[in-house]
Amino acid sequence: MPGAAASLALAGALAGALLAPMVDGGGLGAGWRVATLPQQKPPVTRFTPERVQGRVALRVEADGSYGNLVHGFVQPPVPAMLAWSWRVQAPAPVSDLRSKAGDDAALKVCLSFDMPLAHMPFWERQALRMARARTGEALPGATLCWVWGGSDPRGTVHDNAYTRRVRYIVLRSAADATDTWVEERRDVAADFQLAFGDEAKQMPPLTAVIVSGDADNSGGRSVAFVADLRLEP
Repeated sequence: MPGAAASLALAGALAGALLAPMVDGGGLGAGWRVATLPQQKPPVTRFTPERVQGRVALRVEADGSYGNLVHGFVQPPVPAMLAWSWRVQAPAPVSDLRSKAGDDAALKVCLSFDMPLAHMPFWERQALRMARARTGEALPGATLCWVWGGSDPRGTVHDNAYTRRVRYIVLRSAADATDTWVEERRDVAADFQLAFGDEAKQMPPLTAVIVSGDADNSGGRSVAFVADLRLEP
């Protein structure tokens, strides 16, 4: 039987194989790309490598902007846990995730899933079909985001103001933005049930990991960092 150190090393190697690092040298890691809205008018959120207190991190700076950093999968992994470190230097000044006008956050860490259309209410199913046809993109049927938001209490779960295909779990608020690292580790299946349990009793296949920060609705500015993002088997 391997010792504890060997087991941890093996777990780390397996976790690293599930998701490429966000930062590789002075650029983005392999498989990561910046994605925007179709015919987007606001500027694109900036995703840049930066070393923070000796730690390799990704700087996410939104200035009246919108954008996502996305890592898709050819062979979807089946993660048990999602873990990362994050810090917010400047929170979104106006953030109300329950309204379209305030749907901005300094940082979101999200997973998207291939939710079957049959699991969705009829009108949402039709809306997703039309959106896929209009954009030419294989838009996910379900996206779960863990959010560093505005004034919502920690643990708040609610729908995105624009679409129920995106749902939020608030982990931190603007009051927690002390520019220090905070560690997170989430049970993916449990949180999926918490957010989407009204539609699916089992977690659908994972399609992508997404990191984002946006300020396009309020026109404000936010600065945040994320590091050591990993899927754990």
